[in-house]
Amino acid sequence: MSRTLAAQYFGTESRQTARENMQYKVLIADDHGVVRKGLRLLLEQYPELVVVGDAANGREAVTMAATLSPQVVVLDVAMPILNGIEAAEQILKVNSQVGVILLTMHADESYVLRALHAGVKGYLLKESAEEDLLSAIKSVANGKPFFSKAINEVLLEDYMRVLKQQGLSDTFDLLTVREKEVLQLLAEGRTNKEVATLLDVSPYTVESHRTNLMQKLNVHNTAEIVLYAVRKRLVS
Repeated sequence: MSRTLAAQYFGTESRQTARENMQYKVLIADDHGVVRKGLRLLLEQYPELVVVGDAANGREAVTMAATLSPQVVVLDVAMPILNGIEAAEQILKVNSQVGVILLTMHADESYVLRALHAGVKGYLLKESAEEDLLSAIKSVANGKPFFSKAINEVLLEDYMRVLKQQGLSDTFDLLTVREKEVLQLLAEGRTNKEVATLLDVSPYTVESHRTNLMQKLNVHNTAEIVLYAVRKRLVS
């Protein structure tokens, strides 16, 4: 093996090993002590996760997030003093790179949209936490969205019902191939600049595609783009 090939091989292997050995710092928040303890025990069984703290309310979660610098914060939606969505918004104002996951008992589109507006990347039903939480943490820690399967199904059903009630048709097929590519990448949390690099086009071209697809789909901001992509199961 040549020196150059060896360097490339071992460099790739080293990066892969680093990713496999990466540990994610996680903060959890839930006002029910039993649930909070259960979440902690669930997460601590995974060697790639380090639980740096647990909070009993939204205000405490905001304070702990600022001092403990977690990569991921897992928040219950319904908490005293400060609810999960408002806590998420405050946490993300301080550090927009934190991956936030909301846990809830109910799949409610209005809550999902509010969460997306706040910058939340993950939204899980508590009943699926044991199955989905590890994957969700890894996903949002790397800037990608994650929604539990049950949430996806509810959002899609609601969307199709509204279309039927209003006598409308799904406009996804009106998008060009390139607009679908841009939609996918934006929904995955990419910036216009990142999309431009990946597609080998100018940021101006990406912005043009973004504007066109938003008009066709009748969406108005990034949160609604993500919500639409989740409904269409373009992202997890």
